[in-house]
Parts: sequence; structure tokens; C-alpha cells
Amino acid sequence: WPAQQFVCSSATAETPSVPSHASPTRAVCASEMAGASFFDRMVSQLRSTSKYYTGYPKDLGPSRIIPFTSERQFVQLLHEGRPVVVAFTIKCTYTQHLDKVLEEAAATFYPHIKFVRVECPKYPGFCLTRQKTEYPFLEVFYNPEQAANPGKIVDPSITKYSAKVLPFNYDQSVYGFREYFKKYGFKYSEAN
Repeated sequence: WPAQQFVCSSATAETPSVPSHASPTRAVCASEMAGASFFDRMVSQLRSTSKYYTGYPKDLGPSRIIPFTSERQFVQLLHEGRPVVVAFTIKCTYTQHLDKVLEEAAATFYPHIKFVRVECPKYPGFCLTRQKTEYPFLEVFYNPEQAANPGKIVDPSITKYSAKVLPFNYDQSVYGFREYFKKYGFKYSEAN
């Protein structure tokens, strides 16, 4: 259900159903509140005060998901030494659900863990190297030594990197990501 917000706005002109002696602002509020049932008002109040996720869309701010643009950009992310969760996606209904989960997880674990979305039809070479046939799927790339030891540079135009790749086989939710990060010992917040 779409949440109904009961914000009383001030009206500058009188409405035809409002007597000339009544306050236009009070009349607008009354008409908005009268149209909603007790249940709608109760759910709206619960959603606005609950600290738990109720299915109502959260305001996550700007997107923290990094769109994949090139392997060079991806290697630069790996050189930061933080885990990088990569979503290999195609256009389908499940990807729409996965995008919402990734947005919330990226906002939750920012800046300790980076999230990257690869649109496989745009970058088939990078996706085919993963040798998977079912999309979308998630993998976690991580190498803590990479930040400290960038490796021997033979040619400045060639960047070599090595990373551990772990398949993500947990529940695709913020909770699932948190449990996965705990299992593998990834630092995902200031507290741990």
C-alpha cells in the first residue's frame, strides 16, 4: 500500500465546500484525514515511527553502487584494498529486485565495502571470463595485500592484479551480506 502522509497544507483560497467563516487550512486538513480509514492512519503512523523495516521505501540518499565502466576502473577499486561486491546483471525482473537490495546494502556498508554493478550486455568480455551461465549473480573480490603491494610495473599501460574471488551464496539481503562479511572476516563498519 502506498503510504499516505497526512500533512496539513495551508490553503490561500477558500474552497466551495468550506463556509466563509471557517479556516481554509483547517478544512483542508479535515478533508484529507476524513478520506482515510482508521487503519490507513494507524499504518502511516507506524511507518513513520518504526525503527524496523516495514516494506516502505527508505530514503537511502545518493546511490552508492559504482557502475562498471572499464577493467582499469575495477582494478583501481581493488587496489584500495577493500572488498568489492560485484553484481553481474542482465535486464530481467529479478535484477530489479536485486537492484533494490544492492542499493540498501551499499548505503549500509559504505565506505568499508564497495558495490559494483556490471551490465553484462554492455561488457560481455568481462562477464564471460566469470564462466557463468545464469544471471544475475554476485561475487566478492578481495585482496588485502593488493593495497600495500601493487606489484612490479613492467609497462605503465598494463596493470596486473590478483584477487580472491568468493561466490556469494547467502540470502540476498542486508542481513545476508552482514552474515557473509562476518564469516569471511571483512570489516564492514567502524564497530567490528
